[in-house]
Amino acid sequence: MGEIFRLGIPTMKKFAVLSAVALTALATPAFAAPGDSDSADGAATAQIVSPITLTHVAGAVLDFGTFTTGDTGGTIVVTRGGAGTASGEVALLQGSLEAADQFTVSGDAGRRFSITTGGGSVSNGAATPTTMAFTTDARANHTLDTAGAASFSVGGTLTVLGGEPAGTYTGSYAVTVAYN
Repeated sequence: MGEIFRLGIPTMKKFAVLSAVALTALATPAFAAPGDSDSADGAATAQIVSPITLTHVAGAVLDFGTFTTGDTGGTIVVTRGGAGTASGEVALLQGSLEAADQFTVSGDAGRRFSITTGGGSVSNGAATPTTMAFTTDARANHTLDTAGAASFSVGGTLTVLGGEPAGTYTGSYAVTVAYN
């Protein structure tokens, strides 16, 4: 370095050379001493399970039975076991066959799943239809057996306002199952 100054190189060039030497020294990477770092491989996994499938049992229906009603109405409750009871001015007729609806589920063996049902309404289908609302009742959670199968029933409560015309009333409601 001393020779650069003795050779009479202009001062600006001297400054540029000194700057380059200094920057080179600063840019030299620092190497870790042995034992200051280590590495290992991690592990990863993924599991695909059978999709959950819901099937409505053929011929099954949430049946609120055969009944009469007065002017002030009432309710009919059908349990998940299929037993029906009436209240208010609603009377189930002798021989009325109330029934809970039936579903089957298939999927990943031993896996828990949730059941969600919505309410609905039944209508007589007339030009100016008369409707009656109902709510549903199903277990909130269930577990698939070792074969990946399960079944459940849905009961409900029909609200009869009173004074509805005679006839057959039909409707539907939504059922959803999902893995927990």
